[in-house]
Amino acid sequence: MTDLEGLDLAALDRHLRDAGVPRNGELRAELVAGGRSNLTFLVFDDASKWVLRRPPLHGLTPSAHDMAREYRVVAALADTPVPVARAVTMRNDDSVLGAPFQMVEYVAGRVIRHTDQLEALGDKDTISDCVDALITVLADLHSVDPEAVGLGDFGKPSGYLERQVRRWGSQWELVKRDDDPCDADVRKLHAILAESVPPQSRTSIVHGDYRIDNTIIDAEDPTKVVAVLDWEMSTLGDPLSDAALMCVYRHPTFNIVHDDAAWACALMPTVDDLAQRYALATGRPLAHWDFHMALGYFKVAIIAAGIAYRARVGGGVAEGTDRVDEAVRPLIAAGLTAMA
Repeated sequence: MTDLEGLDLAALDRHLRDAGVPRNGELRAELVAGGRSNLTFLVFDDASKWVLRRPPLHGLTPSAHDMAREYRVVAALADTPVPVARAVTMRNDDSVLGAPFQMVEYVAGRVIRHTDQLEALGDKDTISDCVDALITVLADLHSVDPEAVGLGDFGKPSGYLERQVRRWGSQWELVKRDDDPCDADVRKLHAILAESVPPQSRTSIVHGDYRIDNTIIDAEDPTKVVAVLDWEMSTLGDPLSDAALMCVYRHPTFNIVHDDAAWACALMPTVDDLAQRYALATGRPLAHWDFHMALGYFKVAIIAAGIAYRARVGGGVAEGTDRVDEAVRPLIAAGLTAMA
C-alpha cells in the first residue's frame, strides 16, 4: 500500500474489513483530478472500485464539507429516479483517517469537465440532448418527496432563502482578503438580497452544486446520466434556487473558477435557455427568478473566494487557484445587475 496525503490506506483497509465490505487483494488508491473542495480518491483492490471523499487538509469553512450529509442523501436516493452511486461506508469522526469521510461504489462513465470532453460527446444536437437529460434529472430530484425517502428532517422546511443569504454573507467574512477590493460591492449585494427575500416557492431536496461535471454520463449514450455526484451542499430548500445556481454556472466568468469549464463554454445552451428548459421539465413558473439568479451569483462569488483562500493557506487545492478570486468582482457585478 502507498499512502496519499490525507488517505491512510492501512487504516482504511482495517475499517473496510471491520465494516464487512468484501475485499480482494491489496488496497490501492489515486487522487482524482478536478476537485477544488473536498478531496476525492479512487480506491480499489483486485475486484472492486470505490470513490472516497474527505474534507480538504486545511482551510475548512463551516458547513461546506459535511460527509454525513452527503452520505445520507446518496443512501436515501438509491431507489428513486435520481441516479446515484451505491453508498458503502461512512465515518463522521477522525478515528480512521484523521477526518470524516464517506465512500461509495465507483460508477463507470464519463465525467465532462472541459470543453474538449464536451465536444467528444458529439454534435451540438447531441450536447443539447445531454443537457435535457441533466435537467430532467434535476427536475426528478426536485420531485422526490423528502418524507418518503427518510429525508424529512434533512433541513428546515422553510426559511431556506434567508439562511442562504445569511450563511454566504458569513462565509465572505471568513475567506475574504485583508482590505479586499471587492468588499464594498459584496456587502452591497448582500444587503440587497437580505432586503428582497421572496416567499419560498416550495420545499424539495436541493443538490446545491448541480452542473455537468458533478455528474457521470454514460460512456456510450451521452443522453443518459448514470450518477449525480458531489452532494456536500445538499439540503432541503427552494428548488428554484438550485435551478438558478445551475444557470449561474453557465456564466463565462465560471471559467476563472474552473479553467475551461465545459458548462460555461459556447457549446452549451444559453442561461435563458437552461432556465426555460427547467421550467418546461417541471411545469412550474420561474417565480422571483431575478432574486434566485442574484443569490446564485453571490454564492459562486463566495465559493471562488473560498477556493482562493484555501490556496493561500495550503488547503490541498490545485496549484494556481489563488487567482480564482479574480472571479469575485464580475460575479458580484452580475448579481447586482440581476437585482437592478
